[in-house]
Amino acid sequence: MSESFDKNSKKNVILFALLLSVICSVLIAAAAGGLRELQQANMELDKKINILKAAAIIEDRKPSKEKINKLYDAHIKEVLVDDQGKLLEARLPNSLTLYFFKENGNVKGYILPINTRGLWGKIQGYLAFEADGQTVSGFSVFSHAETPGLGGEIESAWFQKNFKGKKILNSQNKFVSIGIAKGKSVNLPKEKQDHYVDGISGATLTGRYLSEGIKKTLIAYDAVSIKFRQKQLRAQKDTQEKEILLKDNK
Repeated sequence: MSESFDKNSKKNVILFALLLSVICSVLIAAAAGGLRELQQANMELDKKINILKAAAIIEDRKPSKEKINKLYDAHIKEVLVDDQGKLLEARLPNSLTLYFFKENGNVKGYILPINTRGLWGKIQGYLAFEADGQTVSGFSVFSHAETPGLGGEIESAWFQKNFKGKKILNSQNKFVSIGIAKGKSVNLPKEKQDHYVDGISGATLTGRYLSEGIKKTLIAYDAVSIKFRQKQLRAQKDTQEKEILLKDNK
């Protein structure tokens, strides 16, 4: 007669535990593999939402997935440039990514990706500019690990709306970037108010790191901003010349 199975024996307990571990590992791996594609799609959609928010194409309320993709395809074009602001056809080691904001086929502005250090991790977002190459048209945060209620306020609507209309050039057309004030920007000297947004109470370090990251990004993309400013100046000059010609022909 064969030896009866003893489910409480040390050997069988160990075998059962190993078998259970293998089954759980297989199930977890299968679930992770199946969800990876969905997670990637959700990340891509969230990225599009924040680019559209920075460009002021959508507000805080999220439209449907179909609407988001339709708006993105109609208004946003991702491009690569070199450090001189020249468009590239393929990615190079030092190439930079930016996004053109289009309306009726015309480029109305551009959007820069922000990827900088925060207090507890990376802060990723998008900073949008008007076609003049110096005026901020919007800002959004894509990802961060800042403290909720403190540095985490960088994702709030009131903070992000502060950026609209701020300038990266001073009255002498010198680059000064955009900074986060310690307190209200209206309390700063008048010549600085156009270049700072209101700070977040209790989140001085988050503001400092974000200010540093924005400045570093703007320096890297300076050639792009210059090209937009030059184009704007040429357009203004052409308009003035046309007005003079029309006046002379009257």
